[in-house]
Amino acid sequence: PDPQFGNHCFKTGVDKDVIISVLAMRSNEQRQKIKAVYETIAGKPLEKALRSALKSDLEDVTLALLMTPAQLDAHCIRKATKCLGTDEDVLVEILATRTREQIEEIARVFKKYGDDLEQVLKSEASGDFEKALLALYRTSRNTSTEVDMELAHRDAETLFESGEKRRGTNVDTFIEILTSRSTAQLSKTFQRYACVSDLSLPKALQAELKGDVEDCLVDIVKVCWNTPAFFAEKLHEAMKGHGTCEQSLIRVIVSRSETDLKKIKEEYYAMYNRSLHEDIVVTASFGNLQGHFTALKCIRQV
Repeated sequence: PDPQFGNHCFKTGVDKDVIISVLAMRSNEQRQKIKAVYETIAGKPLEKALRSALKSDLEDVTLALLMTPAQLDAHCIRKATKCLGTDEDVLVEILATRTREQIEEIARVFKKYGDDLEQVLKSEASGDFEKALLALYRTSRNTSTEVDMELAHRDAETLFESGEKRRGTNVDTFIEILTSRSTAQLSKTFQRYACVSDLSLPKALQAELKGDVEDCLVDIVKVCWNTPAFFAEKLHEAMKGHGTCEQSLIRVIVSRSETDLKKIKEEYYAMYNRSLHEDIVVTASFGNLQGHFTALKCIRQV
């Protein structure tokens, strides 16, 4: 796995093009091997060398590429809870789109920070949002692809009666159903909900709730309905308007590069009539070109 990587990159100064081409065009498993070989040869961690050699977004992207998926998720959660004001969207994004096994691995990795992930989540949220966040963390979502139509009908009626049909929303019922049913089951429930209500479920949630719990439950619905479309919207939001949220671009593109990035690209084009590649090029022209170019390489490898 590129045993001469260090020589090519650092021997006669920093060759950013080589760093980009090697790290962005390899799988995560290959990058872990490159890290190990580099440390054996150079006697120091590759991350330390990159921190000394790079800066700004390019440093952030390359360091993200060197992390395992669980390490990157733990790092993002740590950053989201340590900045001035919690970034709730990041917490929901990660917990709502990872499997039970992945969340358990994130929790194990998170312990290296000296904190228990569940306790951190409790300290960063309150009220109904805390309930929803902890349900995402604790609940083992059914992964079956089989659909129980009777249950879908019953759940749709229950959600309607717990929200639109009554004064005051029974948030606990929404949390229980949305965090425990399989995505296939929920898709049918959402379809059925449209038959009993004049509103789609996200619109109903927006009408009935407010604040962090509203955003959390709406995101869960979006994830269960169409995960690639959820991430396509995340990327679009990160690049629209004045200023780019580079951390969101890095987090989504690196974390999904070996999962569903090809589908995300397809959804992005369908939703915005522009290619993701095209929009990142435009974004890069107004910011740190090489940082975004690294992300571009990740897109092109799928």
